[in-house]
Amino acid sequence: MNAETSNTDPKDMEGFEDIHIEEREEKASQEKIADKKDKKKHKKDKNTETLEELQLKYDELNDKYLRLFSEFDNFRKRTLKEKIEMSKTASEDVITSLLPVVDDFERAMTSLPTDEAFKSQFEGISLINNKLNKILEQKGLAELPSKGLAFDTDFHEALTNIPSPDPSMVGKVIDVVQKGYTLNGKVIRFAKVVIGS
Repeated sequence: MNAETSNTDPKDMEGFEDIHIEEREEKASQEKIADKKDKKKHKKDKNTETLEELQLKYDELNDKYLRLFSEFDNFRKRTLKEKIEMSKTASEDVITSLLPVVDDFERAMTSLPTDEAFKSQFEGISLINNKLNKILEQKGLAELPSKGLAFDTDFHEALTNIPSPDPSMVGKVIDVVQKGYTLNGKVIRFAKVVIGS
């Protein structure tokens, strides 16, 4: 040991030790502060990760909800459209089975004599025919126009071809054997026609 070290006053050493203790305490407090900052940073990073995970989950669930909502809306619209179409054509079977009656009424109207003796019968049958036709029209029944028009397979059914009396009638309907009808725009019976060739 040095002579100088052995001659040091213990009182002088007390201050020196206090400085070392203060430095250690300051260093320890700085380490604690740094640890706290690291913990806060780690916690902040963890919170950020959790927030991002939650945001992704939210976006996924929101996307599923929007898809489900749009599917339900489409289902509702489709169901409503089907109900409307069904109500329009629900009476199709009944009206189709009444068409021969309509045909019979038209044949009866053309075959009845028009002289005074049968005038009351003719008027009675005419009134019944008109009433039946009006009821069917209210339900959406419409007669297909055919005579003189160009033959169209969407509306006509060709029974035969005959030589056309006029060159302008080639490929057109010359005569209608049985009238065609539509119900709310849908063909329920094709017109049976004779075509000019």
